Amino acid sequence: LGQLSVDTLQFLLFLYVQQVHKVSLRRSLIGEEWPSPRTRSPSLTGKSTGENKNWNDQEHRAFVQTHLSELLELLLEPEQLVASSLSTRSSVVSYEAVCALGFLIEGTVAKSRTVHPLHELALWPPCQAQSGYSKVSKTFAFPKLESWLRACLTTNPFGMTACLKSGKKLAWAQQVEGTTQRAKIACNTRAVPKVLPMVIMSQVYKQTLAKSSDTLVGAHVRIHRCNESFIYLLSPLRSVTIEKCRNSTFVLGPVQASVHVYSCDNVKVIVVCHRLSLSSTAGCTFHILTPTQPLILSGNHAISFAPFHTHYPMLEDHMAQVGLATLPNHWDNPVLVCKESGDTGVFRLLPPSDFYTFVIPFEMEGDTTETPGGLPHAYQKALSQREQKVQIWQKMVKEAGLTKNQRKQFQMLVENKFYEWLVQLDSLVPPAAGSKQAAG
Repeated sequence: LGQLSVDTLQFLLFLYVQQVHKVSLRRSLIGEEWPSPRTRSPSLTGKSTGENKNWNDQEHRAFVQTHLSELLELLLEPEQLVASSLSTRSSVVSYEAVCALGFLIEGTVAKSRTVHPLHELALWPPCQAQSGYSKVSKTFAFPKLESWLRACLTTNPFGMTACLKSGKKLAWAQQVEGTTQRAKIACNTRAVPKVLPMVIMSQVYKQTLAKSSDTLVGAHVRIHRCNESFIYLLSPLRSVTIEKCRNSTFVLGPVQASVHVYSCDNVKVIVVCHRLSLSSTAGCTFHILTPTQPLILSGNHAISFAPFHTHYPMLEDHMAQVGLATLPNHWDNPVLVCKESGDTGVFRLLPPSDFYTFVIPFEMEGDTTETPGGLPHAYQKALSQREQKVQIWQKMVKEAGLTKNQRKQFQMLVENKFYEWLVQLDSLVPPAAGSKQAAG
């Protein structure tokens, strides 16, 4: 078995930047942060965005600017620190440390669209004097490096704030009636380098949206505050974050990296992905095919896991593009990462008696005609038994010898019961004009 490892310096930075999401219990009670308020940046509307740091690139930059000295001190060699644990102005920063800092910072030269790692920019001859690089020791002078970074640091021009403000608006194959005034749906593929496409969907309410296009291929997708909606993204994706959504269904193409679901209520996620992680969710159902164990972080309640149960014509081709296969599949083997007292009821495996297949109602070119890898035996058996009951029912009706008026009356009763059943389901919507739509 191969050993897994992480860069220690990058891991230190990762742990430190978690403070950008730190919540003050005092502030949550009295409306102010204690002991000292942190720098706040205006949102696109000019209002404070302290409540949504995940989405605010200006808040991220302000955090790094404020804590730049501490970030650099974390990367110093032990002998560079004095007894008081504070760096001296004569300290030097190693080349490996600047490489690690590239985990948080990268940049361009003369505002070009080519993005370079931080260490390449620091070693670029015109920048060596400002970055404090010494060719003799192959290190950087702490004060000069800090001053250079502080002077050059800007808000990410390819980030979420810029995407929402000036990104390209997406066209959808299907968009039924719904509230569109507050919805913000955009991608940054026009402005961003090809390696970092991003698609943002925010505040979609009571809509059914579907798309399969090159715009989505390899994209980092962020879905935020969607409610009572059905969203189909039928392309191979890089990563997906679903945050603060309610009463919605998300059908995703294969995800090469991770799907993270945070602070959601009563959502259904149907996806083939490399990794699934959950935090602060309640009443959610996940139909997944994944080669890794789903990670259940803190704050979850009443989670259901079920086998992946649908397909669309290009699904297997898209799985091959992102390197995902049908085996191994650990959909039924989640891990409680942050186990707390009373966590035994955090999740369950969906009972076969409650299991139904899911039909994606769009026409596409492709060869996939069934669920990749099939269904686990217990779930396939439940479907077969249900189908057998339908056949017995049809035979019974056929052999009942009803008159024409009796058949008409019986048909009306069945249709009324069927409609009542449809209303109770959250996985079906009334059909739009025309039987099928093309996802494009």
